[in-house]
This record gives sequence, structure tokens and C-alpha cells, in this order.
Amino acid sequence: MISIIEYAIVSTCRIFGFGGGVKDIIKQLRVNERIRAAEVRLVGEKGEQLGVMPLFEAREVARKHNLDLVEVAPTAVPPVCRLLDYGKYRYEQAKKEREAKKSQKVSLLRQVRLRPKIGAHDLEAKTRAVSKLLDEGNKVRVTVLFRGREITHPEIGWRLLQKIAESLKDAASIERQPSMEDGRMMTLILSPSPTRKPKEKEEVKEAQDA
Repeated sequence: MISIIEYAIVSTCRIFGFGGGVKDIIKQLRVNERIRAAEVRLVGEKGEQLGVMPLFEAREVARKHNLDLVEVAPTAVPPVCRLLDYGKYRYEQAKKEREAKKSQKVSLLRQVRLRPKIGAHDLEAKTRAVSKLLDEGNKVRVTVLFRGREITHPEIGWRLLQKIAESLKDAASIERQPSMEDGRMMTLILSPSPTRKPKEKEEVKEAQDA
């Protein structure tokens, strides 16, 4: 969502044929004494058309209203300027960027590893670790590592992965069913359930082997 001020700026630029997105517009903004045009088309704070006038007159109107003169469409003929509280606008921009970063959720593929001979207690701990990662909005690759003759019993790994998937059926959906990789490990990939709301992001280290 863009702010009311951004919307007004974009709308003004569209009316007078100035292309580009909000970021491009903001980069090109000139304010008050930085404006160099001889005359400008002035738009009021609420979007009202105030007409074409010399630059010095537009600056005087801005001073009378205790507002800034902001050049929002420099390529228009004449350039379009708007009356704005520019300090307030920049504050709102900075606040919005901070909020966006704060609420940003980064979806990562995390991994939890276990061995075929894992005990019941350790399996519960691994399942809780998977659940925590899912809570944060991450996808999780659950991997059973086989060593030596353990590979002759892949069904053990399959049952372990199925047990984890069943335990987390309300919290996750299976993105990829258990499958063998590199001949020595079996993996299952889980995604957060669409109905599960991610918790606040926090750093979680990859779970280690049991």
C-alpha cells in the first residue's frame, strides 16, 4: 500500500504524463530552492489545481501555507509542483520502511537430520524442532541419514518420516513425499500449512544429528 501523499504524487504525474514508479519519482523530487524552472503548474495540498505561475510566486504560496514546494513532475511542460509537508512525508516513508522490514517474513528451506536408530524421546525432540521451524514460516527438509548396513532397511527411515508427517499434519503439508537421495539418505519436505500463521521471526540453528 502507498501513502495518501504517494498516491497524490503518482496521480498528478499520470495526469501530466510523467511515467515511472514511486521509487523513481521520489529519486527525482526537487524541493523548494532546488527547483530551477522559470514557471510551474501548481497543485494544492488536497490536489486542487492552482494554475500555471512563475516559480517565485509558487514559492510565495508555499510559504503562506507553511508548506514545501515539491517538484513532482519535472518533465512536464511546465513542471508540476505540489504543496506538501515534505518533512512529514519523509517521516512517513521512513516509518513505513521500518514497519515493512519488521513484518518481513523470509521463507527458508531448513533441515533437521536424524538417524534410523533414533530413540522415541529424541524423535519427539526432533519433531518439536520441525514444528518450531514451521511456526516461523520455513519449509523443512527432514532427512534420515543411513550408515553402513542401515541402508539395507530403508523402510525404517520411511516409517520415521511418515510418523513425523503424521504428528505434524495439522501444522504442515507434505511438499515432497519421502524419497532416497545420494543412496545414503531419505528426505521428506514439509511446508507450513496455509492456515498456520507464522510467528515472529527468530534465529534458529539447524538441528544436529541425534
